[in-house]
Amino acid sequence: MTRRVYQVIFLASIIGFTILFAKEIKGVGNLFPHVDKVAHFGIFFTLALVMDKAFKLPLMVQILLLAGYGAAIEFMQDMLPYRQASVGDFIADFIGAVSYFAIKLGFHLGSKQRNG
Repeated sequence: MTRRVYQVIFLASIIGFTILFAKEIKGVGNLFPHVDKVAHFGIFFTLALVMDKAFKLPLMVQILLLAGYGAAIEFMQDMLPYRQASVGDFIADFIGAVSYFAIKLGFHLGSKQRNG
């Protein structure tokens, strides 16, 4: 896929996830303990992947932008009467994004060692 396609996917993802984070969600919390943390981790892992493919930005800039988005989401949820902010959710966001970059770095270093 081209960088432009990834940019469109990233924009659509940000819009879709922001709407999802703003929605009132009922009954999902009963699936298993901390399902919301797993969801936050997965969403931010995915956002990191798509952002990395969409933009040529330094690693630290991408992490800071995603952390800022995570903080903004928690601030937004704190303003909604049916949602609440959670430091745990923000930590899951951050760890999800950083995990993508750690795995990418691991693969990059592994391929360098194999290729000499």
